[in-house]
Amino acid sequence: MEDLKSKVVIVTGASSGIGEATAKLLAQNGAKVVLAARREDRLRTIANEIEESGGVSVYLQTDVASSEDMQKLAQFAKNQFGRIDVLVNNAGIMPASHLNELKIHEWDQMIDVNIKGVLYGIAAVLPTMREQQSGHIINIASVAGYQVHPTSAVYSATKFAVRAISEGLRQEESPANRIRSTIISPGMTDTELTNTISSPEVKAMASQVNSMAISPYSIARAISYAINEPNDVAVNEIVIRPTILP
Repeated sequence: MEDLKSKVVIVTGASSGIGEATAKLLAQNGAKVVLAARREDRLRTIANEIEESGGVSVYLQTDVASSEDMQKLAQFAKNQFGRIDVLVNNAGIMPASHLNELKIHEWDQMIDVNIKGVLYGIAAVLPTMREQQSGHIINIASVAGYQVHPTSAVYSATKFAVRAISEGLRQEESPANRIRSTIISPGMTDTELTNTISSPEVKAMASQVNSMAISPYSIARAISYAINEPNDVAVNEIVIRPTILP
């Protein structure tokens, strides 16, 4: 994976699941990884594991729902490594519920993390990438961004938004500034995403499907593939589902 070597990659939501798997896989293949999440203890552990395996990694406690935090993260990456080649906008939450449960606070949280967090990430790295005339922004969407199911209305809305933002970014920045945009849309994956569900009925439904979830390393490999393509190739969209689910 020659194109990964020495690339500076920021990964949000890096404290577990897809973010952790992605950080470890990219570091294993020569990338310099900047870990970001709210749980500093987990970031420290993962960074240590990467370093012990011969990789290069630094971390910064970050709340993606804070524009200020994301600006600090981008500056931290530049201070450490001098450039930013890739942003993996991975952080997300999924407190699914029926609309009639009126979990308005959870709706707000999903909008703040899943939509604003993606936008704040783009805003933090875009000036640097435009100056470099190169870069790659990978936004983690979901199969829920293609099809809405009962209990997923707000979550799906946030992931539809991620797809729209990613496509707009591609059209605006790829031809002019050689900044690539990729949407990765996982199906059910073995992560902590369902831990945010507070509705007992929906949590029980999710636990039944979780037994068929795929490994986060499957998503990490897709991210690695998109990054590793030559700079004149843009992998715009990848959808990944478990084979045993419709």
